[in-house]
Amino acid sequence: MSTKPSKTAITPTRAEDYPEWYQQVIRAADLAENSPVRGCMVIKPWGYALWENIQQALDAKFKATGHQNAYFPLFIPKSFIEKEAQHVEGFAKECAVVTHSRLEADADGKLVPAGELEEPLIVRPTSETIIGEMFSRWVQSYRDLPLLINQWANVVRWELRTRLFLRTAEFLWQEGHTVHATQKDAMEETLRMLDIYADFAENYMAMPVIKGRKTAHERFPGAEETFCIEAMMQDHKALQAGTSHYLGQNFARSSNIRFQNEQGELQYAHTTSWGVSTRLIGGMIMTHADDDGMVVPPRLAPQHAVILPIYRDDAARAEVLAYCKSLQAELAAATFHGLPVRVTLDDRDMPGGAKGWQWIKRGVPLRIEVGPRDIASGSVFVARRDTGEKKSQPRGEFVATVAAQLQAIQDNLLARARAFRDTNTRVIESKDEFYAYFTPKNKEKPEIHGGFALAHWNGSSAIEEQVRADLSVTIRCIPLDGDLTPGTCIFSGEPSHQRVIFAKAY
Repeated sequence: MSTKPSKTAITPTRAEDYPEWYQQVIRAADLAENSPVRGCMVIKPWGYALWENIQQALDAKFKATGHQNAYFPLFIPKSFIEKEAQHVEGFAKECAVVTHSRLEADADGKLVPAGELEEPLIVRPTSETIIGEMFSRWVQSYRDLPLLINQWANVVRWELRTRLFLRTAEFLWQEGHTVHATQKDAMEETLRMLDIYADFAENYMAMPVIKGRKTAHERFPGAEETFCIEAMMQDHKALQAGTSHYLGQNFARSSNIRFQNEQGELQYAHTTSWGVSTRLIGGMIMTHADDDGMVVPPRLAPQHAVILPIYRDDAARAEVLAYCKSLQAELAAATFHGLPVRVTLDDRDMPGGAKGWQWIKRGVPLRIEVGPRDIASGSVFVARRDTGEKKSQPRGEFVATVAAQLQAIQDNLLARARAFRDTNTRVIESKDEFYAYFTPKNKEKPEIHGGFALAHWNGSSAIEEQVRADLSVTIRCIPLDGDLTPGTCIFSGEPSHQRVIFAKAY
């Protein structure tokens, strides 16, 4: 029996070096690369197409719930950031600051900053303060409420340790900002948007998530409550994939967002903010990719299928291409979730094996090979990216069932990811068990270990800090749909209202 390891398109494999595997998947799939500006990335066409599909789907959901898109300045006066004390404390170390208005040549001909600004400008890390300033002008009466605004934008957070898609100095996102008359209305909005994020993650990204509330220690700076969706990656770490914040009246007070109620009284509004970013692409990679590259859920795939013509000479080429083009037209006339099936014909002049591997590494859901023998039998040879299954199918049958086959891939990816998460989630009953769960057996080369730990906790931030210091583990969330059975904190022995989710995280 041969002991020779099987070849994979991606080296190292996930088991050998997960962080490097992640970088190599991005490179092999041609999603993005590092830019000349430290910590920033260039998103390449295949990666940006993923983001466009994310935008399209989420934008439709936002507009269906009454939100409108707008755009606000990239630059925020420093005094605006300073208005909300917790907010400035939370973001101060990540802010990029503009202090001059132009460049001038010095005596040696080198360009130097000139025209010092009267007030420094912060490059947008998030927009609560600048949007709050505008909302204070737009909101005068209860008749102006609710005000439901979203913007698609870039933001800058001066991260020191960056990783493509997961954490970069500049990234793309959407940020929703809304104003309401009451705490009840604002909280309903906060949870409504959390539900939209969870639905999108599961039904588009095929990434199962847990909806939960952040602890006070993990809350967004200046918020009264922060809610999140948490997903498990293939190295058992958690990824915070989206957040929705009830800001109370904190930002309304700092930005003077007031309105006259039905009784003619002037009062401060209640506001929310919520957002997801290009981090979702990183989550998609780490949820579904394998040792051969990217695996893209069909609902977000830039191309649902690729047709690969196979011929040996020019005589066969014309016949094969004619068959492929007519097949492409038939598939493009089919629909998947109300949109045309996206199918491309790859007739580049390169070896078929190399061409096929490029599409495997990019994660296209279906690969269709067509050669003279397929034409003679009126069939196509189809390979599924998620399972690797390959089989010949009658052409008419394939065209008629292509949407169903794409949905089968979508469903399988979600089921597989959910089973993985559930298998790697453990109920923990003691501190010793907890520490063993998150401690790698080999400290020189930590293997994938741990996962989600469901454990009782007494609400102490000191315990949160200790666990973070000891194990790099944090409370990811207090599950909204979790078991509410009270118990005993595994760290202090004190009463606990319910179990929370601990994990290592990105």
